[in-house]
Amino acid sequence: MAESSGYKDYVAGLLAGVATVITGHPFDTVKVKLQKHNTETHGIQYKNGLHCTARILSTEGVKGLYRGATPSFVGMAFESSLLFGIYSQTKQLLQGGVQSNGPQSQVIIPSAAFGGSIISFVLCPSELVKYTCDTELLQCRMQVQGTDSLVPNSSRYTSPLDCALKTVKSEGVTGIFRGGSTTLLREALGNAVFFSVYENVRYYMHLQLKAASSSHSNLIDMGIGIVSGGLGGVAFWSAVLPLDVAKTIIQTDLEKNSTRNPFQILNSIYRRAGLKGCYAGLGPTIVRAFPANAAAIVTWELSIKLLGIRPN
Repeated sequence: MAESSGYKDYVAGLLAGVATVITGHPFDTVKVKLQKHNTETHGIQYKNGLHCTARILSTEGVKGLYRGATPSFVGMAFESSLLFGIYSQTKQLLQGGVQSNGPQSQVIIPSAAFGGSIISFVLCPSELVKYTCDTELLQCRMQVQGTDSLVPNSSRYTSPLDCALKTVKSEGVTGIFRGGSTTLLREALGNAVFFSVYENVRYYMHLQLKAASSSHSNLIDMGIGIVSGGLGGVAFWSAVLPLDVAKTIIQTDLEKNSTRNPFQILNSIYRRAGLKGCYAGLGPTIVRAFPANAAAIVTWELSIKLLGIRPN
């Protein structure tokens, strides 16, 4: 952003986060179930994302696709607000207030990685509350649980807040940060990729379409936002999905003494299930990535225009 205005960057990011959850949460639910169940030696196995979706709809209805959505809305809104706000302001700081003529990797990558690192401290507990529901660890698989869950009904929690409070009571504050280092690595690397792709695609599409009629400028901007945001999201998950698989295993593992080293976990999955296992949930993740991130970028860009912030 060439002209950043404090809180406005964060408000625009918050709105982008809400749009992301509305669009992408059902895909995320399917992804988590695939990652959890299709990497276990025993238990329910889903053929693919469509099979998993059909099972959820037949056993739980549409509400099953939005299981754990409450912490998602809260967590994603806050996380997105921080990500876009920090990215915008760090980018402006590194540019020295001078508007650039094109994407600068030396500015984009550290700004995005820094923003991603910060939001990992919000995402980790938010995702853990969504994914875990284990009596022994007093955690709550808000998405993994359901009619096909291996967890008894008596052990389920009444709400995400109930889960979070019991986790803290049982394990302390560190308990809700299980998988934190893996989340940080995923977000730092993934957002560096996301914003690099987004900024470059956006810049070059604007160059190609700059001669288009000004009467269609809003539609053109929206189209560019959809393409650049969608491709950025696909690039993000293509780069870090194995880390996300490892994080899901860490946060939903029933054994207290299990390793939390993502690379050891991925090595074990690779030996057991090959590269396909390391990319469990790839289908619904990529299908989700394009519309969810397109919605986020379109909402963000529209918000910064309405708030009077001029984009680069």
